Amino acid sequence: MAIPEPIAPQSLADYLAIMSRAVFQAGLSWKMIETRWNDYLRLFEGFDPVLVAAFDGTDVERIMADGAVVRTYRKIVATVENARTLLELDRAPGGFRAYLRSFESYEALAKDLRKRFKFMGELSAYYVLFRVGEPVPPFERWEIAIPGDHPRMREMIALAREKGTSSETA
Repeated sequence: MAIPEPIAPQSLADYLAIMSRAVFQAGLSWKMIETRWNDYLRLFEGFDPVLVAAFDGTDVERIMADGAVVRTYRKIVATVENARTLLELDRAPGGFRAYLRSFESYEALAKDLRKRFKFMGELSAYYVLFRVGEPVPPFERWEIAIPGDHPRMREMIALAREKGTSSETA
């Protein structure tokens, strides 16, 4: 498995795609989602938040009926709700990126992400912020502060070290 590279988001769709990937990967094999990612892009209109936010029950059923993706009703609905939240935050002065940078610490931002967005736990918040190039604490410091075991994230960080990249983007 290759480490997911941080990206420089060019649009809100980039943020929603990374966030949705975290949602769909939660509790599953990352490889399982990776092999189906083009189908997720197709079914969720490239994760264009304006289009996804307009999805209704018919769209959710359409996605559930498509055998190309892991069909988890709650995660599909969460993606639609997350698109709506993303658009709401983007309407504030400076947009979504300003929202991400409006917190004094990683901990405060991660806590707010978990509160506002569906299926956004500790690991998902870290993953999203790491992937979109926002400052995150070094993994070793973060991991000891978070209860539980995080083998997938440890694997991702180990791969990053092998490639010579760092989990700290600050």
